[in-house]
This record gives sequence, C-alpha cells and structure tokens, in this order.
Amino acid sequence: MADESTSSTLSELYTEIVAEAEFVIQEKSLMMNLVKNYTIAGGGKSVEVPIYSAIAAAAVNEATDLSNTAVDPSSVTITASEVGVMTTLTDLARNSAPRNVVADIGRLFGEGIAKKMDQDLIALFDGFSTTLGDGTTAIAASSIFNAASTLRSAGLPIDECVAVLHPKIAYDLKANLTNTFANPNAGDLQNEAMRNGFVGTLAGIKIFETSNMANTGTAGDYKGAVMHKDALALATMQGIKIETQRDASLRADEIVATAVYGVGELHDSYGVEMHFDSSIQ
Repeated sequence: MADESTSSTLSELYTEIVAEAEFVIQEKSLMMNLVKNYTIAGGGKSVEVPIYSAIAAAAVNEATDLSNTAVDPSSVTITASEVGVMTTLTDLARNSAPRNVVADIGRLFGEGIAKKMDQDLIALFDGFSTTLGDGTTAIAASSIFNAASTLRSAGLPIDECVAVLHPKIAYDLKANLTNTFANPNAGDLQNEAMRNGFVGTLAGIKIFETSNMANTGTAGDYKGAVMHKDALALATMQGIKIETQRDASLRADEIVATAVYGVGELHDSYGVEMHFDSSIQ
C-alpha cells in the first residue's frame, strides 16, 4: 500500500526531528555559549562546582621555609530539572503538508527549548550584587565602560567578558554612540553601528542582543548584564530528547521533546547587572 507509515519511515522522520532540533538549539541559544558549561553524569541530578578563592604570593628570604597556604574552596550546587514541549502530528497533516513538516517540528522544538534555556540563564542577571542603572534612564556608552572598569578591578580578562542587552536597550547604546544618528563620521565603531546596527565590541566588551529577556513589568524596562563567562553556569544532564507515542484512534503521533538542565550563579563579583529603561516602547 502506498504512503503507509511503517516503523522504519517513522524512525527516519523522528531522527530528522532530533537532528533539526539539536542544530537549532546550538544556533538559537545565545546564552549557552556565554556561560560555563558542565555535564551532569554518573548518577544524581546535580553537580557541585568548586569555587576557589584567589591565592596571593609573597616575597620570601633565601633559605626560609614558605608558610603554608590553605586551599579551601567553597562550592555551588546546580540541580537539573526537566523542560519540555509536546505536539500531535496527524497522519493527514504529515502526508498532505506542502512543507517538510518534520523539519518544521524539529525547528520549533529546538527554538522553544533554546528560548527557555536562555530565559532561565538571563533571569540570573537580577542576582548580581553590583548594579548599574535603576530602570529609569537610558543606557549610554559610558555605562559599558563603567561595567568594564568594575570587572577589570576584579582582575578579570576583559576580552572574556560580554554584554547581553535587550534590543530596545541596545538601541539607546547605538544612538548614543552615533550622537543620535547624526554623526556617522566620528570613527570606525560609530560607522559600523550606523551601517549595520551592530555595536560589536565596546570597551573590550563584546555586545550581544537578545529578545529572550522579559521586562520588569514596566514597558521598556529590562535587566541585562555585563559579565565574565565564569559568572554563570549551565549544567546539562540530558540534551534534547525526542519520544513518540502512537494514538491509533486519532491516526496521529504524539511527539514530545524534553531536556534536563540546571542553571546557577558561580561568581557574584564576575557580573554587573545593567538595569536601564529604553527610550522607545
């Protein structure tokens, strides 16, 4: 019989869903690549990350024993939990769709889990003790330089630090850089912002934008961050997993995607919360 669904064809379809979903997660998750990543393995659903304090060296005299310096790390425990999404794909929809509905489902699943992962990590920005802005003013280039000076003072390599801002907050940064779009000849950075709407690097900080940032309840009010990648961590117990269940009476398949991960703050002093209000709504 033509166009029948067999275990072999369904297996190929779901393999395609998994491949597309995994690809999309890697492409769409901004925060995954900006934080420290751990794998939870060997049983249990949590990982204990050791946090080491800085060790200071001192001058010593010749033929004098060094004094002992204790290395006693603290730790942060990150516990994983499940996130998931499900859809029901009918036989009729699969067989009659003009598009590759299987790839579409993989893309949507990947985007959904990637967005949730980003939102969970971005929610940790509010936990940084150091904050610039109070949600009532627009960001300026000086705000990035201020945050950079804070991280440099903590002894962090600035080329390993990033800024994560909502696009509406980043708008004000670009406007400030370009003198409200009126001075396109001031320098390379301003020209790049004028041509492509992309800031790139400012004060040694790489600037990233994401819409996966919820406002604080007030229109245009968002909490971003400038941080070192060791400030936050993502601990993955299970990457995206696809499971299916046949519903014969419905002539359809339930398709379920899940992932198991946890997020946590490692070094509070490695991040600066950027709490600003956009001039555009």
